Amino acid sequence: MEVCFKKNICNFVSLFDETRTKKPQTIIIMKKSIIVILALILSLAAYSQKGTSAVVLYFKADLACCKARACAAVENDVKTIVENNFKECNVVFKSVRIADPENASLVEQYNAQSQTVIIVVQKKKKFTSVDATLLVREFIQKQDKPAFETAFVKMIQESMQ
Repeated sequence: MEVCFKKNICNFVSLFDETRTKKPQTIIIMKKSIIVILALILSLAAYSQKGTSAVVLYFKADLACCKARACAAVENDVKTIVENNFKECNVVFKSVRIADPENASLVEQYNAQSQTVIIVVQKKKKFTSVDATLLVREFIQKQDKPAFETAFVKMIQESMQ
C-alpha cells in the first residue's frame, strides 16, 4: 500500500509539473483566443453599422419644365450630393419616373409628385422613410447649393442613425 501511495503522489507531482510547464502555452492560447474574439466583436460592430442602407428616391414627371432641363438640373444636384458625400456608405440615388406603370406603387405609397425626394432607410429588416421634398423646394427657390448640400447630407445621416 505504501508503494501505491508513493506512486500516486509521484503521479500527482508529475502531473502538477506538466501543468506548470504547459501554463505559458495555455496563456498564449488564451491570449490568441481573446484577440480573435475581440476581432470578431469589432467586425460585427462594423457590419451592423454597414447593415444600414438608404435609397434616395427622386420622383420626376414628364413636364414641360423637365424637358427644358430645370428638373434635370435639380435631379443632377441631388444625385451629385449623394454620390459625393456617401461614396463609402450604403446610400444610393435612384430616379423614379412617375409616368411609368411599374412605379405606380411607389408613387402611391409616397404620394409623389414631380421633384418629390424621399430617403428610404433600411436598418436590418425595418424600413423607414423621410420626406426631403420641402428641403429641395427651398433649394429651388433660394438656389443656395452649399446650404442645401449641408442640410441634405445632415438629413440623410440623421435618418440612418
